[in-house]
Amino acid sequence: MPKQDEKKFVTHITPRDEDFSQWYTDVILQSELVDYAPVRGCMVVRPYGYAIWERIQQEMDSRFKATGHENVYMPMLIPESLLLKEAEHVEGFAPEVAWVTQGGNEVLTERLAIRPTSETIFCAMYSKWVSSWRDLPMKYNQWCSVIRWEKSTRPFLRTSEFLWQEGHTIHETAEEAQQETLQMLDIYREVTEDVLGIPVFCGRKSDKEKFAGARATYSMEAMMQDGKALQAGTSHNFGTNFAEAFNIQYLSREGKLEYVHETSWGASTRLIGAIVMSHGDERGLRLPPRVAPIQIVIVPVAAHKGGVMEKCDEVFAQLKTAGFRVKLDDRDTVSPGFKFNDWELKGVPVRLEIGPRDIENGVATVFRRDTCEKTTMAFTSLVADLAPLMEDIQKGLFTQAETFRDSHITEVTTMEELGKAVETGFAKAMWCSDPACELEIKERFSATSRNMPFDQTPIGDTCVCCGKKAQHLIYFAKAY
Repeated sequence: MPKQDEKKFVTHITPRDEDFSQWYTDVILQSELVDYAPVRGCMVVRPYGYAIWERIQQEMDSRFKATGHENVYMPMLIPESLLLKEAEHVEGFAPEVAWVTQGGNEVLTERLAIRPTSETIFCAMYSKWVSSWRDLPMKYNQWCSVIRWEKSTRPFLRTSEFLWQEGHTIHETAEEAQQETLQMLDIYREVTEDVLGIPVFCGRKSDKEKFAGARATYSMEAMMQDGKALQAGTSHNFGTNFAEAFNIQYLSREGKLEYVHETSWGASTRLIGAIVMSHGDERGLRLPPRVAPIQIVIVPVAAHKGGVMEKCDEVFAQLKTAGFRVKLDDRDTVSPGFKFNDWELKGVPVRLEIGPRDIENGVATVFRRDTCEKTTMAFTSLVADLAPLMEDIQKGLFTQAETFRDSHITEVTTMEELGKAVETGFAKAMWCSDPACELEIKERFSATSRNMPFDQTPIGDTCVCCGKKAQHLIYFAKAY
């Protein structure tokens, strides 16, 4: 069937090509994912938005546990003396740290940082818990919030407080730590691509862009529909940097005192913003079925007529029993047209319309949100027919995002080409590894290096900036 007129229902969302930033704000507010909090730079994650976060949590948490990680919880307040122990780390976070200086009526003798991240508190505990190689590895993760006093904020993408998970592990050897670092990055990639439907590039960050205190940082970078990059998750290999600062030593198999090798990795509610900006359209959200809190919504048509609600209840029970996340919209205060618009705005993958004519014909009218197309399915085969439809929607959204991304990547060999490429997408270039070239690109084009992909097949011999011998293939882009 032909697509419905995309302007028929939604008139309150700014078109993407008119103002992408305002479109994003309109969508996240109108779809009730989030609202602004009465605290500077903070957001209130509303039930629908939090339900998406819960889906992401479930997908990640099951994979963490399957690879031997356990969940813990650390205090949100960190003594200043702990934060100062790793100099590079504290210097990197100093501008973003919020401090507690008074408790009740008492001025504190030592300031307490509200965690911007938890490396230091984990290290303080690991130094107490580890004595020999038999205690290793320790592979812990925590789900929590952090505070980073950001100057410029946008819900989900960059806020003063946000929800995330942060994994912290310690190992006997450098090889084990490196394996852990890459394993967790691949878990992030798997969830982001296979569940959220967002294609990413995985690779190593430059030394200039790596995490403060890390020996190596790896990231996954996604392209949004405005061509900008979004760092969707990071995994860090600390080597023994923190272990030496916090004296985390163990008695080795050879009877010698050795420092542990440490990793850290994290992903946040920023992923919700990535879903919106990767898949959304002029009607609002388009959610991949695997992450959608509601996969199917049933909308009764002419609900007052005999048999309609009974049939809707029957289909609801059937689909719920089959394992679908399904909702019956039985509101009697709004019209079916309003409900159509509402659920399209919220991005529910499939809508079933059931009215007297559908019942008479033995079918439900099926609307798929990704293509805005309608068809019909027999009541007798709904479960069998909806399962492959969900997979088709999931794969279709990923393919659309991947096609868009790949068509907005430009191989560049000159600064002029790079400057033009980052206006609409990613520039794929060769780089000499000198931070001065990164800085020049940032100053001239407001673009930063994203990562050096694992596939280092060269596209040239010389640095795009200075013309010297190239060392790495790298992506540059404007970023959130």
